[in-house]
Amino acid sequence: MVWQTKMEYEWKPDEQGLQQILQLLKESQSPDTSTQRSVQQRLEQLNQYPDFNNYLIFVLTKLKSEDEPTRSLSGLILKNNVKAHFQNFPNGVTDFIKSECLNNIGDSSPLIRATVGILITTIASKGELQNWPELLPKLCGLLDSEDYNTCEGAFGALQKICEDSAEILDSDVLDRPLNVMIPKFLQFFKHSSPKIRSHAVACVNQFIISRTQALMLHIDSFIENLFALASDEESEVRKNVCRALVMLLEVRMDRLLPHMHNIVEYMLQRTQDQDENVALEACEFWLTLAEQPICKDVLCRHFSKLIPVLVNGMKYSEIDIILLKGDVEEDEAIPDNEQDIRPRFHRSRTVAQQHEEDGIEEDDDDDELDDDDTISDWNIRKCSAAALDVLANVFRDELLPQILPLLKELLFHPEWVVKESGILVLGAIAEGCMQGMIPYLPELIPHLIQCLSDKKALVRSITCWTLSRYAHWVVSQPPDTYLKPLMTELLKRILDSNKRVQEAACSAFATLEEEACTELVPYLAYILDTLVFAFSKYQHKNLLILYDAIGTLADSVGHHLNKPEYIQMLMPPLIQKWNMLKDEDKDLFPLLECLSSVATALQSGFLPYCEPVYQRCVNLVQKTLAQAMLHNGQPDQYESPDKDFMIVALDLLSGLAEGLGGNIEQLVARSNILTLMYQCMQDKMPEVRQSSFALLGDLTKACFQHVKPCIAEFMPILGTNLNPEFISVCNNATWAIGEISIQMSIEMQPYVPMVLHQLVEIINRPNTPKTLLENTAITIGRLGYVCPQEVAPMLQQFIRPWCTSLRNIRDNEEKDSAFRGICTMISVNPGGVVQDFIFFCDAVASWISPKDDLRDMFYKILHGFKNQVGDENWSRFSDQFPLPLKERLAAYYGV
Repeated sequence: MVWQTKMEYEWKPDEQGLQQILQLLKESQSPDTSTQRSVQQRLEQLNQYPDFNNYLIFVLTKLKSEDEPTRSLSGLILKNNVKAHFQNFPNGVTDFIKSECLNNIGDSSPLIRATVGILITTIASKGELQNWPELLPKLCGLLDSEDYNTCEGAFGALQKICEDSAEILDSDVLDRPLNVMIPKFLQFFKHSSPKIRSHAVACVNQFIISRTQALMLHIDSFIENLFALASDEESEVRKNVCRALVMLLEVRMDRLLPHMHNIVEYMLQRTQDQDENVALEACEFWLTLAEQPICKDVLCRHFSKLIPVLVNGMKYSEIDIILLKGDVEEDEAIPDNEQDIRPRFHRSRTVAQQHEEDGIEEDDDDDELDDDDTISDWNIRKCSAAALDVLANVFRDELLPQILPLLKELLFHPEWVVKESGILVLGAIAEGCMQGMIPYLPELIPHLIQCLSDKKALVRSITCWTLSRYAHWVVSQPPDTYLKPLMTELLKRILDSNKRVQEAACSAFATLEEEACTELVPYLAYILDTLVFAFSKYQHKNLLILYDAIGTLADSVGHHLNKPEYIQMLMPPLIQKWNMLKDEDKDLFPLLECLSSVATALQSGFLPYCEPVYQRCVNLVQKTLAQAMLHNGQPDQYESPDKDFMIVALDLLSGLAEGLGGNIEQLVARSNILTLMYQCMQDKMPEVRQSSFALLGDLTKACFQHVKPCIAEFMPILGTNLNPEFISVCNNATWAIGEISIQMSIEMQPYVPMVLHQLVEIINRPNTPKTLLENTAITIGRLGYVCPQEVAPMLQQFIRPWCTSLRNIRDNEEKDSAFRGICTMISVNPGGVVQDFIFFCDAVASWISPKDDLRDMFYKILHGFKNQVGDENWSRFSDQFPLPLKERLAAYYGV
């Protein structure tokens, strides 16, 4: 048929077709899955007919005789079609849908209005704001309608458009409609209908964070209007007011400052609002305020009111307890609901240096308040606890006079809900108030250890978390005093009959392992006994956390795990799980991570298990690469692979190479791993490159004879990855270059120009993370050690940052080779170090016990410099040294 021009186009449904579609809509509301599936298929078939979408809009807007759920469903199916096939709709259909939407935005049913609004915003977000120029003026015009339904429907649609298309609304593409829209919205803040006031604030709120010009011009009248709505009787309005103030705090603090005292008072009230959604928005205010430099000045006089409000918000509400099944004490035999298991993200391997004070630099971001993850994730309890945590970090011990009296009351309270909230408070302030809490810990820690056997599961689980926040202090005391009783009780909780307690105990134990490290060695048999028993006991979700606890144990005690009796306990259950899991199963991630730590710790003890593990990892990499190639060739035919499988496999291969050392040589010889790595090193995904460079470094150390033939191909790739935009990729590439240069020795010469300039640039960049600086310095030192003639001329450009970044790392092999390199370069180009010699002296003094020949190198350089400048100049020079440095150099090197 030929479409007529727009005006005459009057589409009529065919009665039989209409009945067929209504039948479908009815069936699609059936709970039966096979009916659902056949409905899906028929819908797909109907999409072949150009006017199928006309029927859908007809049912939504014209067929008032049908029930609302069916009409709404028709609109939602149309929305999905718009999402999937809009570009293929014939013009006539598109125009019919658009005009029907605008004519029915004021339908008398709230459900139909909302559905039409969703449909409009979906069409708008398909790039149609440009092709539907009358939409925004028309909707804005409808706001002035006398008819409530029309005004509300238009506002509902505008709110959705503001949410979905905020960026394009604020661009030149549409001739800046916000200049008209924002003043228009502000007029409606005083409207008589609460629903409309709420829409108006929500619309404007979309433009705060982006500091939209049109809003900034009216910022004062916006804030004034917000204050006028402060005690609105409609909770949705109050919620949007709180949300606006929280965002303005980040964006326009200058405008809020004059009113700060009143805003704080207001937010205190709202944080206690009867409506939990309002209270939650208000509670965010304290979190945001804590990040502002003025937090201390603003809050100090409101402290006595604020702290009790936050503490009070940390109690479980009755509804929380019902949702958490707080009265179900034993549930260990009930299988997990698969939907509850969060996706795990693998954190790719990053190579880091050991530090003087504290083992390895860890990101300690995993002690978040994850105590009740089945409720809607964020609630007033978590928000209050997070706010108290950040405020404790701002005010430190000044918080304690307010908190301690409350804690005394809560921690020993007869009602379990109150006591539980006290234990959460104690955990929340642990980081910020640690110093001030120390005098109370000898009394509190034993009390908490007792609470681990409380009869309420929710008390036991929160106690695990709070104790883990004090693990650092526990470990600093004599082991028999607190560590041993805490460990004994935590291990019992790992075998608790309640799943939430098992989970909390496992996580807390992992934190304790990180803090205690080798302090745990005497108890290894007992710990392994418990963890292995948990294998047979745990349901799906907690098994994943158990892997983590075992991996962390291996990282913490290292080679002490390599005893036949321990291996006999630990390996069979791990290998049994390993054999059960299919290659496509995401549970492989945590298991592979765990095995990687275990292999590194067991070293030669892992030999009997290494071959099948190695083979499977290589297969996982190969499969993933093959799938990626298919997908790149024919994206429609083949799905893209989940590259996490390949990343985790590469990381486990690194763990094997590190643990087995030279023993991995035969496995490498019999596989195509180097060809696969060559592809991985060029993958688009940074995490894949990051892990392949870590593996390259580990294989270089373990069996360089297999890596060497590929160096000419690998080095240019390493050079192009020295890009600090991708911190971890750059870090691992840098480290690998250092390992390769030690093996290549003088043959490294042709490759120095490919990497040296980038390395010098990175070491001089401001704000470069510590780990990357240290690895860069070590690699520059190693390059200089094997090719001093090539690197020494640049000495002056990197010597100062080189010295400052290496003074804090422990004596080890890497530091040793790097310092040999710097000494060799100084002997080639002594002029390069003259201006920054004090930094070199300081770096030399950071060595506790250098090897004799390295100490001789230091001695020669120091005395050579002293003799060069003469005694008088030297003593003038060394008078600038801090006293400890002066004493150290005199004692060790006699200068």
